[in-house]
Amino acid sequence: MKASIQSVKELRDRTNAGVLDCNQALLEVSGDIEKAVEFLKRRGVATAEKRKDAVASQGIIEAYIHHTRNIGALVELNCETDFVAHTDEFKELARNLAMQVAATCPQFITDEEMPLETDTNPQAVCLLSQPFIKDPDRTVRDVVTETIAKVGENIKVRRFARFELGVDR
Repeated sequence: MKASIQSVKELRDRTNAGVLDCNQALLEVSGDIEKAVEFLKRRGVATAEKRKDAVASQGIIEAYIHHTRNIGALVELNCETDFVAHTDEFKELARNLAMQVAATCPQFITDEEMPLETDTNPQAVCLLSQPFIKDPDRTVRDVVTETIAKVGENIKVRRFARFELGVDR
């Protein structure tokens, strides 16, 4: 069986995966788009899991200033190589994370950083657990995992800071 160009295009539009990956996914699941989306998602999670212990010491610092000039954010996003740090996918992720921090005011990167005695919802205060502002059906962790699958390297949010005019933390 051969995957149709339209199916590959539709899958690519939905997942942002590469053409060859979309074609292979469609062949694996006999052309079913929904199953192909799940196949690509599982593959991305598997790639992220394999890379999770790789040292991520390269990267970029991204700044976002809201159009009102009252709120801003800085995010340090790390990857394994300088080459990946300069790819469009990585830069877009860094920009989206800086906007996420500015918009949602997280206090921690992951729920593991939260104090044990707190009863705060991790989705409210943990960056990676929050719904992604550009697509609330996915979490920020899902978006990072998808980028790891695309670039083939480990990606870590090292730290972030949020600034709001007249507000002390």
